[in-house]
Amino acid sequence: MAGKGKRLKSAAETIDRTAQYDLADAVKMVKGNAQAKFDETIELSLNLGVDPRHADQMVRGVVSLPHGTGKTQRIGVFARGDKAKEAEDAGADVVGAEDLAERIQKGEIPFDRCIATPDMMAVVGKLGKILGPRGLMPNPKLGTVTPDVVAAIQAAKAGQVQFRVEKAGIIHGGVGKASFAEDALAENIGAFVDAVVKAKPSGAKGTYLKKASLSSTMGPGLRLNVATLTG
Repeated sequence: MAGKGKRLKSAAETIDRTAQYDLADAVKMVKGNAQAKFDETIELSLNLGVDPRHADQMVRGVVSLPHGTGKTQRIGVFARGDKAKEAEDAGADVVGAEDLAERIQKGEIPFDRCIATPDMMAVVGKLGKILGPRGLMPNPKLGTVTPDVVAAIQAAKAGQVQFRVEKAGIIHGGVGKASFAEDALAENIGAFVDAVVKAKPSGAKGTYLKKASLSSTMGPGLRLNVATLTG
């Protein structure tokens, strides 16, 4: 832990907390400060001018990052019969129906993304209190309730990221790894921001994209110049 503290302190000394960095400069600095022994995730945080307690100000969606996330996604699929076979052949990590629901009810969640065919929602719906708070509940608006399980699995494994605004109006998202090239990270960030901007709800008033910051898993955050994200 002492090593972590020294690294974080050293990295923080290279940052002006009051400054707003252009995207290219921020990416370069965050990559340079990612000195952990593992490949740190680069994380983007966006502060939006919305109050998600109101239904017409909820922001959620999916985006396919052009360079992927750098993270291996474990895919769980609720399906039966031929669709279950399709899911297995497409590379799903776990496929099931009532048997998978029972594992989840016992506290075992063997996936990072959950997909379901429409006919399975009667089973999946009972898991809402478990999957919902974890952001794992299948949703037709996000393409995770679909008869085309093959396309959904391929999209998830190719770097598709789901996002959803939290109570404080903040969206967090992993946009790549510290090992990614600067241009690749910048393109991923641009795609993520573009998707969030396009998901602007009808009830949002005033400034929508208010603040933004970029950080690595173990590093300090940098405030971003919002104008360089949407130009």
